[in-house]
Amino acid sequence: MWYYAARRVLLAIPIALGVTVICFCLVYLAPGDPVQTLLPPDATQADVAYLKKVYGFDKPIPVQYAKWLGRAVTGDLGTSIQTNQPVLREVLRALSHTLVLSIGAVLVAYPLALALGTLAAFTIGRPPDRLATAISVFGVSIPNYWLGIVLIIVFAVKLGALPVAGMGPNGSDSFDITRWAQFRYVILPVVTTACVPLGIIMRTTRSAVAEVLSQEFIQTLRAKGLRRGAVLRHAVRNALPQMLAVMGLQFGYLVGGSILTETIFTWPGTGLLLSKSILTRDIPMLQGAMLVLALCFVGINLAVDLLQTAVDPRIKRA
Repeated sequence: MWYYAARRVLLAIPIALGVTVICFCLVYLAPGDPVQTLLPPDATQADVAYLKKVYGFDKPIPVQYAKWLGRAVTGDLGTSIQTNQPVLREVLRALSHTLVLSIGAVLVAYPLALALGTLAAFTIGRPPDRLATAISVFGVSIPNYWLGIVLIIVFAVKLGALPVAGMGPNGSDSFDITRWAQFRYVILPVVTTACVPLGIIMRTTRSAVAEVLSQEFIQTLRAKGLRRGAVLRHAVRNALPQMLAVMGLQFGYLVGGSILTETIFTWPGTGLLLSKSILTRDIPMLQGAMLVLALCFVGINLAVDLLQTAVDPRIKRA
């Protein structure tokens, strides 16, 4: 187990290094000059050159990358062009807000998806299976931004039951789950965010459990007279590694943030931060946010790999 874990951690290092290259270089593919957003229309070429020198944009891209990577290793991701604040602090603050939505979506989607997917696998072709399949297709097919707009129209505009934007009254930038005045702000974004992982995990659970139920050892267990609950435990445990892989990927996507969902609900998470940074060409913020989110995704996948080996020791031999 320890050898496998060490090998997976070592393999994650070059992946993380590749992520830094992509995060640094990708933002330069977009058109436009980032320093132009800070200068008046009548700025001279000397002003542009001076500002580029201040932010280091006058150096070749490989030199910029080497300096940026050296600072990033120490936790310094630079300073935002627009806010003049440390990028790491801004990103971590937005990430904490995104985690509120992500964890909320996990608590809503995962248990429901596992329960309905397992039920569908045990009742293939019957009404519970058809109902679960319909919910799964709905979750996968409906765009998040469309669902968010519909929920806003119904619950905020028509019924006036829930707030439409922000994460608290009077523009609050902190979240307290114990206060209903703030908790009600998270309901619509969480429901919108949970829709896609609900459909994907439900479909995966149904497929994985149904595949295990068709294997010979399950037929043997049934022939020996094991109760339905015991058969269910064996089936779910054998299907769990495949389910964990999909759940880990979906959690990584959730932590990455949804630009459209957070923009629609004006939720101050990483998605909204990236959206603003793209519009303002805030390159240090874009690079820092993409790097932190990508490393979170790598870390989540590493944790899922290790968790899979704990659930199914056969994976260590793969």
